[in-house]
Amino acid sequence: MNPLTEKQIRASFVNASKREAAQATLPDLSEIDWEQLDYLGWHDRKAPLSSYVVLELDGTPTGVLLRSSDAKTGRARSKGVCAWCEDVVVTDEVSLYVARRAGAKGRNGNTIGTLICTEFVCSRNVRRTPTFTEAGNDPEMRELITDRRIAGLRERAARFVAEVGSTR
Repeated sequence: MNPLTEKQIRASFVNASKREAAQATLPDLSEIDWEQLDYLGWHDRKAPLSSYVVLELDGTPTGVLLRSSDAKTGRARSKGVCAWCEDVVVTDEVSLYVARRAGAKGRNGNTIGTLICTEFVCSRNVRRTPTFTEAGNDPEMRELITDRRIAGLRERAARFVAEVGSTR
C-alpha cells in the first residue's frame, strides 16, 4: 500500500460526513509499515464503536467508516472466519463490522456488514508462512499460496469498500 497523509485519509471516506471525517482520530502514520499493508484499518480511540478502513480502489485512496458493537467493548465475540483474509488459524478475533452505504441509500439507513479481523490484522494473516499441510516443503508453492492469499484479501476488501461507496 502506498503511504497516505492525514489529508488524503480524511478526504477518502465515501460514507462519512465531512464532520465525521474531520473528527476521526487517526493512528500515528509515521509508525506504519506501509509495504506490509493491503489496507489501513484502525479503531477510533475516542469513539469506541467507530472504526475505519482505507484502501486503494482503482488507484485512489477510498475509506469507509465502520461500526461494531463488539470490536472494542470487551464483549465476548463468536468464533468465525474473516471474510477478507479468510484465515482459518485465527478464528476467535473476528467482529461484525457494519458500514452505512454512501449517498441516498445511507441517508435512508441502508447498511452493509461483514466479518473482519477485530484488530484489522488481515495483512499479517495472509503473509504468515503456509503450513506443511498447505504447501509441503516446496518454497515455490509457499510463495504461490502467499501471493494468492494477498490477492484474495485485496479483491475481497476492495469489493466490500466499492459496495459501500456504490450509489447505484
